[in-house]
Amino acid sequence: MRIGSIIVWCTLFSLCNVPSLLAKFTPQFPSSVIGPEKITKISSQNQPLYETKYFTQILDHFNYNPQSYQTFQNRYLINDKYWGGAAKNSPIFVYTGNEGDIEWFAQNTGFMFETAPHFEALLVFIEHRFYGKSIPYGGDTSIAYKNASTLGYLSSTQALADYATLIIDLKKNLSAVDSPVVVFGGSYGGSTFFMFPLFALLLAGHFQMLAAWFRLKYPHVAIGALASSSPILNFEDITSPYSFNNIITQDFRANTAKQPKGLELLRNSFKICTNYISASYLQGWLQTALIYTAMTDYPTPSNFLQPLPAYPVKEMCKAIDNPSLGNDTFAKLYGAANIYYNYTGNATCFDLLDKSDPHGLGEWTWQACTEMIMPTEGSNSESIFPPSDYNYTDRLEFCMSYFDVEPRPTWITTEFGGHDIYRVLKRFGSNIIFFNGLRDPWSGGGYSLSLSLSLSLTHTQNLV
Repeated sequence: MRIGSIIVWCTLFSLCNVPSLLAKFTPQFPSSVIGPEKITKISSQNQPLYETKYFTQILDHFNYNPQSYQTFQNRYLINDKYWGGAAKNSPIFVYTGNEGDIEWFAQNTGFMFETAPHFEALLVFIEHRFYGKSIPYGGDTSIAYKNASTLGYLSSTQALADYATLIIDLKKNLSAVDSPVVVFGGSYGGSTFFMFPLFALLLAGHFQMLAAWFRLKYPHVAIGALASSSPILNFEDITSPYSFNNIITQDFRANTAKQPKGLELLRNSFKICTNYISASYLQGWLQTALIYTAMTDYPTPSNFLQPLPAYPVKEMCKAIDNPSLGNDTFAKLYGAANIYYNYTGNATCFDLLDKSDPHGLGEWTWQACTEMIMPTEGSNSESIFPPSDYNYTDRLEFCMSYFDVEPRPTWITTEFGGHDIYRVLKRFGSNIIFFNGLRDPWSGGGYSLSLSLSLSLTHTQNLV
């Protein structure tokens, strides 16, 4: 796998003009993982991990109404420690921001930090509008998040235009107009799954797609892209709505409240706090643990969504198969959930009403109600989850009641393509690496065919 990856990287970065460094380069996967000890070492060598800067963006790139010219401060992070400089046309690696605070993602994207010295690359992490500190309307969330009239400026298309505008301006200011740009994308979002079970599954896939879309939409700005776990086919009827949960089921198989006082039994069994308990919320809470553990089943300890051990799915299965628990199903399920929610052992009870959003992901609900209509909620007989059909009507009713907005389920495929994607990419795509870990639930909606060395697919069997 590593030999093949080196070939792909050499092809993608041939324009970076650093041939002497390529022979030394050995990629380390998964791309979104960096060990805590490495990130600490990098940031403690008498230098911060990055410098924080702001760029003035306009609110609306695509209209010429007076309100379109309102501006906001777009945060970005920059690390020039390894950069060879504009005189050498050294490359610029840009992370296309995710559905949350950009610092959170920068601190969990070790692949860019690990490869930057080999390519003498400048590292730039751009925050997505409406997330983190890149909030329009003067940073006033009570206005920015008020309703559809303001949230309407939150879209992937506007964000891509933000990135293009910032990159072009940055290169000009650095006198680096000839430095090639490569964009990176890869993340796992999060949400309160048990609060909004229809939409939580959608949270994790969106921003891996931005890197690929940016390369297709702005080829004059970026020479290449690495899209890690990019479910660009998870729209309309292109991908089965059952694939997401079926892959989770495969991950766990590979490792192998109606009665009186039933709710109190559940509360005690799962150590739920005394403020609230319901069977449906508890079911969502348990599903969240299984889903997000499958999505972050890294081969090293991580602290991305939650503090987790290496290969947490395997640790969950050990808890479920613990012989000391006998046939106590609740104890087995609690042991598994405890791996995800309480691996540190600090929690004394779990609050099903906890609405905390430490990484600022909440505005994804708007995007899941407008353009990001990704049918992933179906469960069939192959799934470990209770059988259920994907129901667009449920989504529509929720979005109308919550935002008074009707989703546009076909817009993404209209804007970026999806149907007959292989022909489209063969004609118009180049210098894109699609990296899929086959244990990642989102791989079911990923691109799955290598067309050439400049449009490459990399699969890993045992990684997310």
